[in-house]
Amino acid sequence: MVDVTVHTVINKPPEVVAAYAGNPENAPEWYSNIKSVDWKTSPPLRVGSQLAFSARLLRRTLNYVYEFTELEPGRKLVMRTSQGPFPMQTTYTWNDADGGATRMSLRNNGTPAGFSRLANLVMAPMIRRATRKDLARLKELLESR
Repeated sequence: MVDVTVHTVINKPPEVVAAYAGNPENAPEWYSNIKSVDWKTSPPLRVGSQLAFSARLLRRTLNYVYEFTELEPGRKLVMRTSQGPFPMQTTYTWNDADGGATRMSLRNNGTPAGFSRLANLVMAPMIRRATRKDLARLKELLESR
């Protein structure tokens, strides 16, 4: 089981951060591993929406479909994939921070299929590093606007 949560404070209001980060079409701009996102259901984003993601991880291309299972605009977004080598749930939360800033949390949890328990221990630090890098990129993008 892998369960990684990373936080950052972005000097923009929660509605700005949530509107950008919660829009799956923006994911390739701030997630280093995500190369493309395609709607499987019609926009707008809602509970039950499905989007196909293509990512590059460990020198492999991974294609998977996330289904959005919770959506509280401006506060929380939860998406889940059950197929592929890494069934995962991803949760974004956005909360007020001091001075009109946003505290964003990004949690990834799931059990990689076909990996040994030892490999799972290696995956968590790798996911944590990648997530920190992605949130730093998101912070840089939003604060430069």
